[in-house]
Amino acid sequence: MSMAVRTPSSPVALAVFGAAVAVVAVVGATATGDAAGTYTALRQPGWAPPPWLFGPMWTVLYVMLAVSGWLYWRSGGTRAGLITYAVGLVLNAAWSPLFFGSGLRTAALVDIIALDIAVVACIWLFARRSRAAALLQIPYLAWILFATALNLALVVLN
Repeated sequence: MSMAVRTPSSPVALAVFGAAVAVVAVVGATATGDAAGTYTALRQPGWAPPPWLFGPMWTVLYVMLAVSGWLYWRSGGTRAGLITYAVGLVLNAAWSPLFFGSGLRTAALVDIIALDIAVVACIWLFARRSRAAALLQIPYLAWILFATALNLALVVLN
C-alpha cells in the first residue's frame, strides 16, 4: 500500500528523522560505558580499526541515514519501507547494549546479521521510490558488513 506524496521541503519531517537517528546514537553511546577500553582489551584481528575511528564514522553514517529516511518518506515511501527502516534503527540501537553493555558478543552478532538483512531490504525498497535515499544507505551497509565481520572475529578470538 502506497502512502501519499509528502511535502518535499518539510523541515519538521527531516527533524523527526534526525531525532529518531539521534535516539539510536544516544542509546548506543550511553550503553557502551568504556567502549574504547573494552574494545582495546579484546584480542583483535590485525585488520581491526583503532577505537578513535568509530565516532567520526558513525556521525557521518547517522547523518546519511537520517537524510535517507527523509528522502524516502518525502518521495511517497511505502509503509513496508518505513517499517523496515524503523526495524533497522531498533536493531542498530540494540547492538551496543548487547556487545558492550552486556558483553553478549554472540547475541550482538545475531543482531548485526539481522541489521545487515534489514538494511539490504531497506535499500531495495528505497530504490523503488528514491534512488538518492537508497544510495545514501550503501555506505552504512558497507560499514555494518565490516562491523559484522569484526564482531564475528571478536567472538572467535575471545
